[in-house]
Amino acid sequence: MRNITCIEDLRALARRKVPRSFFDYAEAGSYSEETLRANRADLERIKLRQRVMVDVSSRDTSTTMLGETVSLPLALGPVGMTGLLHGNGEILACRAAHAAGIPFTMSTVSICSIEDVAAAVDKPFWFQLYVMKDRGFVRSLIERAAAAKCGALMLTVDLQVLGQRHADIKNGLSVPPALKVKNLIDMMTKPSWVFSVLSGKRRTFGNLDGHVKGMEDVSSLAQWVGDQFDATLNWKDVEWIRSIWPGKLIIKGILDVEDAKLAAKTGATALVVSNHGGRQLDGAPSSISMLPEIAEAVGSEIEVMFDGGVRTGQDVLRALALGARSCFIGRAYIFGLGAGGEAGVAKAIDVIRKELDVSMALTGVKSVGDIDRHILVQ
Repeated sequence: MRNITCIEDLRALARRKVPRSFFDYAEAGSYSEETLRANRADLERIKLRQRVMVDVSSRDTSTTMLGETVSLPLALGPVGMTGLLHGNGEILACRAAHAAGIPFTMSTVSICSIEDVAAAVDKPFWFQLYVMKDRGFVRSLIERAAAAKCGALMLTVDLQVLGQRHADIKNGLSVPPALKVKNLIDMMTKPSWVFSVLSGKRRTFGNLDGHVKGMEDVSSLAQWVGDQFDATLNWKDVEWIRSIWPGKLIIKGILDVEDAKLAAKTGATALVVSNHGGRQLDGAPSSISMLPEIAEAVGSEIEVMFDGGVRTGQDVLRALALGARSCFIGRAYIFGLGAGGEAGVAKAIDVIRKELDVSMALTGVKSVGDIDRHILVQ
């Protein structure tokens, strides 16, 4: 990892080491990828205000998320099938996050199960919940997360139906990996990936295995998603979830001020301004373009977090300046995982940490609490 200096380096290495179907799953967006591109482009348009002759010899990137102290305003967001980018991927990513002093969020559609990760780490992690038609199973997931002492439950609300991702269809993405000729040829050129996945605890959805009737006969991710995600999901379901979940609740997938106001009224601890990484409604605005209005409308009532296109410490600085309390990364750490397992995730976090620290200094701020719009070119 010595020659890795940025997230793009990790992306390039992961692209060489991970089979195309799984790399594309992590990287691609929905439909024409207009929103995916906007997430990055709109962040890059925000210019930072360079300041000089300010004593910034002592700087502090620490802050709090959900009332807990973290080393920097960053968390690893939920990414499905993390364990197929690298064997035991969820465990490795969680360990790297905890070592760095930041939260890790586990996806419902992870490869390792809640119990796998809980047994392998010594600190609480967060669990992300998709609401499915089988409410009995949803209840069991919440109860399992509570039993594992997860520090927060993240409810994703922008996936009642699945936005089409062309790459997944063209690549024939399946879980477990389909043993088709083109896939086998691709895998044979990725020996380190094959070894890591074969050495991993699981190669299918760990949270579903043995818990969902008939899952043993379902290999297609698209088929399972199409069958199980619930288009009836509404705000009353949040009340039901809060009646079961005893801890902190995060609502992820807010991209509209009216929805933000409704989310704040649920009593949730935090919301995440997010368009699902450009993987759902293509043509929706970038997350960063909606952040200021949402933060202004509800920031005094609920903790506002940000997700969407973060690749650098400068991006974290931009989001905080526009009202976010903290940020999530998804692809950025997944590229690290594919590139080098736990060490790769640690590298991704460290890259962003150092970029944030230097950028704070060059904008004349000493602590995260000092970051606001005054660091931006208006």
